[in-house]
This record gives sequence, structure tokens and C-alpha cells, in this order.
Amino acid sequence: MTIDEPEDDWSPDLLPASMSPMAVARLHGGVANSTWLIDLADGTQVVVKGGLNAPPGLFQTEADGLNVLREFGLRTPGVISVGDTALILQALNADLPDDDRFWESAGRAVARLHQNTSPRFGWERDGWLGRLVQSNGWELDGHRFFAENRILRYLAEPGAQRALDASDRAALERLCAGLPNLVPESPAVLTHGDLWRNNIIADVDGNPAFIDPAVCWMWAEAELSMAYCTGGVPDRFFGAYHELRPPTDGWRERMELLNLRELLSVVAHFGPVGDYAERIRNVVKRFM
Repeated sequence: MTIDEPEDDWSPDLLPASMSPMAVARLHGGVANSTWLIDLADGTQVVVKGGLNAPPGLFQTEADGLNVLREFGLRTPGVISVGDTALILQALNADLPDDDRFWESAGRAVARLHQNTSPRFGWERDGWLGRLVQSNGWELDGHRFFAENRILRYLAEPGAQRALDASDRAALERLCAGLPNLVPESPAVLTHGDLWRNNIIADVDGNPAFIDPAVCWMWAEAELSMAYCTGGVPDRFFGAYHELRPPTDGWRERMELLNLRELLSVVAHFGPVGDYAERIRNVVKRFM
């Protein structure tokens, strides 16, 4: 099932007054905000991610996340300008070198990011995953943090209530209560937070760069689960990652469980689309 991309109309109002667009091309691959590649009058290119109806603070939070990841060594596009309706970014490489070297480098980059740890799970403020708030309240217990802020928080959203019935919600609550028996204790690490294939691009030299973060301190395996389960990220990525951060036994078996966050986010955003509700039920049955 493919989720329709947003179709916001281009408006010159998305650009600062100092920028004069000469050519505008829509970019594809996102599901929450529209994105355009802009040729400016001064000969440079920028990427504009925007929408006149964006929630207040969404783009500032994303800009802050990109800057944090860069400070900790991950390649990200430079932030040029940020406002309530648009984020203006450095344009990087439109062509992905989809080869072993690229994916191994990407895996090592994420592993180095995950070497940064925190005594607490969460972040200094709530963020965004798509157009919905990502709850990041500080918590010392990783199982409680994941249960309350990455699974149960979605159940009250109107889209999730349309997709899941009362028995589904009760089953998810029981699953959350059993998380300490399903997921081993592990530290909170600095995570990109939205690590799927479309958020891994290339810089101007062909090296991996990362976009659209939802930064927080979280389990490393929760981060990997999205890359693993959403497709397009080859085993070379995970092999290189585990060279620097050796895996815990059974990590592959836990990927679908931890990816419940993403499945629930989809139904919370879009309601009963495709087979997402059934996939959630199947994961719950498998791990109950």
C-alpha cells in the first residue's frame, strides 16, 4: 500500500524575501510535507520543505534536529532558513550511489551516532513524526518510555481509533505490559528517530547524509527496526553497523515488534489504509 504524497501548491511566499526563484521542481518521496528543488537567481540551488498549513514549530524542530545530528558527526544538509511555513536547506546530491560502499558507510555513520548515550530516554522537548507530535517526556525506564510514548500515545488519535477496535487497543496495552520480557535492557542512545530508506541521501561527494530527523534518546534497536522493516536498506548497512556495535542475540526477531511505532504512526495519520491494521494485529499475536 502506497501512502499518497502531500500536494501543497508552490508559493513564492515559502521563500525569504531575499531569495528569487528562477525554476521550481517538485521532489518526491516524503509523506508529511511537500518538497521542492529551487534554482535561485544567484545560481545556487536550495531545497524548500514547506506548507502554508504546517503545524507551528514543526520546521524549527526539524532544523534543530538536523543541527544536533551534525554536531554529533552525522552528515546533514545545512539549514539556510527556517520559519513557520518552510524550511530552506542546502541542496545535496540528487543521485544516490546505491552500492555496497555507500550502504556500509551509512551503517557505520549510524553506529557512531549511537555511541552517544544518555542516562534518560526522551528529549528536551516534544518533537514531530510526520504531522503528529512525538512525545519525548524524560523517562529513566526504556520499556515504559517506549510503551507510553511510542505505542500507547497513538491509540487516542482519531485515525488509529478508526483503524483499531477496542480489542486491538487492549491487546496493545497487554503487549506493552510485557515489554520487559520481550526487549532486553539497553541504554538510551542518540537516534535520528525516523530512519527509513527515503531519509538516507547523499552529499555532494556521494557520502551518506541524513534528512527529516525526529531526534531523541532511545534504544538503538528501535532505530534500526524502521530501516529494517520499511525496505530498501540492504544487509550491508546492518553488517557494517554491527562491526562497530555488535548485535544482541535475537535482534532480527525483535525488529517487527519495535517497528510497531511506525505502523501505529501510519494508522494514526491516515486511518484504516491498506493492510496496516492487520499487520499490527499480526505482530501483537506473534509476541503475546
